[in-house]
Amino acid sequence: MTVTIVGSQLGDEGKGGVVDLYGDAADIVARYQGGDNAGHTVVSDGEKYKLSLVPSGAVRGKIGVLGNGCVVNPETLFSELDQLRERGLEPDVRVAERAHAILPYHRVLDGIEEKEKADLAAGTTGRGIGPAYEDKMGRRGVRIGDLLDPAVLRERLEYVVPQKRALAEDVFGVTLEGETADAFDVDHLFESYRAYGERLATEGMTVDCGTFLQNRIDAGENVLLEGAQGTSIDIDHGVYPYVTSSNPTAGGASVGTGLGPTVVGQGEIIGIVKAYLSRVGTGPLPTELGGVEGQTPDYDSEGVDEEDEAEQLATYIRDEGGEYGTVTGRPRRVGWLDVPMLRHAARASGFTGLAVNHIDVLAGLEEVEVGHSYEFDGEEIFTVPPTTEQWGRCTANYRTFDGWPEVDWTAVAEEGYEAIPENARTYLEYLADELDAPLYAIGVGPGREQTVILERPYDS
Repeated sequence: MTVTIVGSQLGDEGKGGVVDLYGDAADIVARYQGGDNAGHTVVSDGEKYKLSLVPSGAVRGKIGVLGNGCVVNPETLFSELDQLRERGLEPDVRVAERAHAILPYHRVLDGIEEKEKADLAAGTTGRGIGPAYEDKMGRRGVRIGDLLDPAVLRERLEYVVPQKRALAEDVFGVTLEGETADAFDVDHLFESYRAYGERLATEGMTVDCGTFLQNRIDAGENVLLEGAQGTSIDIDHGVYPYVTSSNPTAGGASVGTGLGPTVVGQGEIIGIVKAYLSRVGTGPLPTELGGVEGQTPDYDSEGVDEEDEAEQLATYIRDEGGEYGTVTGRPRRVGWLDVPMLRHAARASGFTGLAVNHIDVLAGLEEVEVGHSYEFDGEEIFTVPPTTEQWGRCTANYRTFDGWPEVDWTAVAEEGYEAIPENARTYLEYLADELDAPLYAIGVGPGREQTVILERPYDS
């Protein structure tokens, strides 16, 4: 059986914690897209593990798979594996031979192109994710399987590196020297990535992903499919161009692993919802509270009144929720929950259940609002319009809920759903009704034990 975990917003919904929660009943956790820009934090036995590439389940002794839909930086992969081993873990991670490799020139060009894009910048982490996916689609990428064959690796590099060097020097006017020069040197890249290939082979890490996973499913094992980022930054279904370069939606689970859509569709698809909204990067955000310099369009912090209620609410939520990027450390933009965004996500992925995180962060507020619908060109609409320019013209129509008190959330998790404050349950049940999907889990704190579990999908 498969269970697919999908972010329903703009990333940072707490997917890693849900993967960890349901991972006990899974034999394999497979990531189906993204790269080492997908920061996720897992808390286990009081220990906090910050990962950007290794699948969350590896912390709990599960087989982790990086699917063919991922782009893999071998340096990051081995660094994370070595750090986990130093902390006493023995992660078992496999990598799809059809996955594409991130090379140093991807990271250099990522930084250059982000500056050139200016107002079209998507808030990249500078990790080379976008340029690697561009090369994949341009049929000039280097795949993980290529690292295992020195002759093929040399051929691929001799074809693509001169193109990248010309792009850096002739188009962007970059002077290549030092480490930057090494990023565009065929011999240097060949030696480095051949060594990565040898380690992958020696440790038996590479697999034919679809065949590997299907064989395990046929043998009766449970597979958990883990998406990175969120629906509204999906390359096809998100707020283009302020998007990632892959498909976090459930359809990406099939394409990014090699499992058929009927296999994924016969399992559970759980939408992960943060009880409010957050994101790193620019673009429209109709329910935003306050703003963040350099990210919120037309926001000038010098002209902001610190006593402004929206600014105070934004600061409160950001601080209570720890809303700073796992990978970048950048402050996230925050806002009230955007229900049209969630309806869009539920339709695009077909959620069979919901996991709602961070309701504890909103505790203590007198009132909690949600953007129930949009006002768009004089009409009320209930989902995200197809273009980002249209989305930018939307204003939110709010519904107000009575707030709930701060309580002992650990005790709530132990006692179950009825121990959640009544007003918070009203809020949660509103979401379930609007998205036509039952509540499966409620996150009431950062720890694995601070979750109210209503459904265990592998037991159904």
